[in-house]
Amino acid sequence: MTETTQTFTKRTTSPFRFDVVGSFLRPAELKAARAQFQNHEISADQLKAVEDKAIIELIKKEEAAGLKSITDGEFRRQLWHTDFFWGLQGVEEYYADQGYVFHDLVTRTESVRLTGKISGENHPFVEHFKFLHDHLSDPSTAKQTIPSPAQFIAELYRGDNRDITKKYYPSEDELIQDITKAYKTVALDLYNAGLRVLQLDDCTWGMLAGFNNGAIDNSAPVDQKAIAESKELYVTVNNEFLKDLPEDLIVNTHDCRGNYQSTWASAGGYDSVADPLFTRENVHAYFLEYDTDRAGGFEPLAKVRDNQLVVLGLITSKNGELEDKQAIIDRIHEAAKYVPLDRLCLSTQCGFASTDEGNNITEEQQWAKIELVKEIAQEVWGN
Repeated sequence: MTETTQTFTKRTTSPFRFDVVGSFLRPAELKAARAQFQNHEISADQLKAVEDKAIIELIKKEEAAGLKSITDGEFRRQLWHTDFFWGLQGVEEYYADQGYVFHDLVTRTESVRLTGKISGENHPFVEHFKFLHDHLSDPSTAKQTIPSPAQFIAELYRGDNRDITKKYYPSEDELIQDITKAYKTVALDLYNAGLRVLQLDDCTWGMLAGFNNGAIDNSAPVDQKAIAESKELYVTVNNEFLKDLPEDLIVNTHDCRGNYQSTWASAGGYDSVADPLFTRENVHAYFLEYDTDRAGGFEPLAKVRDNQLVVLGLITSKNGELEDKQAIIDRIHEAAKYVPLDRLCLSTQCGFASTDEGNNITEEQQWAKIELVKEIAQEVWGN
């Protein structure tokens, strides 16, 4: 076994040595209730009652597991990103002709498009957060996950959406300004409700790393100019949002290559996006997918700045097979060649249910994965 005599800083703020991304498998009762609601068999209030009960039960399980960053499991959402977008003003839900093409299936087709100028007042996620905050044993452990501003602008430029977006925003600078203003409105409303840990979930970098040009069809020719423009756009819109937020609001990011019913959308290391992702994006920490060789090696981590942390997503959430503990410990120490061990943490690679359907894993396996993360973190860092 790997032995270490090094003393590590005790992590008292997010991210923690032992952490998770944030979504959890929906209980059968909740899945059934959402289907009934969509079929107009129960009311919104009846669905909320089921959601409330499921979230309270989840919180108890998270606290019992020892987690220090606790979410509502995204139990009130259908999809990890679109539900947040639908809550913004000037945005509507619609169904695209085709979902995203993943490795071995095509996703659901729910999407977003503009109906007017974007703003962030009265976002429903604020009330959702208040419920989480009010039911925690320690309210400071509350974590809220939302899709990144870059993810939103990518969706607004998807296919025919680009023409609709340009109808309301012929100027990209104005679009960026309104997106970041709307996001700040939501973030500050969450902050005033007690939030101190916000996580930006972001597939844009993983898609660029794999598809290069971010095309749904990864056989499309590579357009290096489009790649460069996308990278600049994504880091700009994310950083504009991050600017001038409260000093005690921790904002981390989770960078993913797709997580839908245990399959994935993109493959490719961080090498091609490390600049500007690691060199310029002003987040506190990066939750990074590293459970398979699709994520490449650890070498790009050398570009992460000294004031930022890295959470290694070495434990997969896509299947229930438990990883070999020593193999994971060895990989952590390999990553420490590029980022000091004291600035590293460990988590699952992604959430367990980025959508209602969830990954092909049982609840028992889900909690076993979390326990494994905890055991390894204790062995490596002692805290």
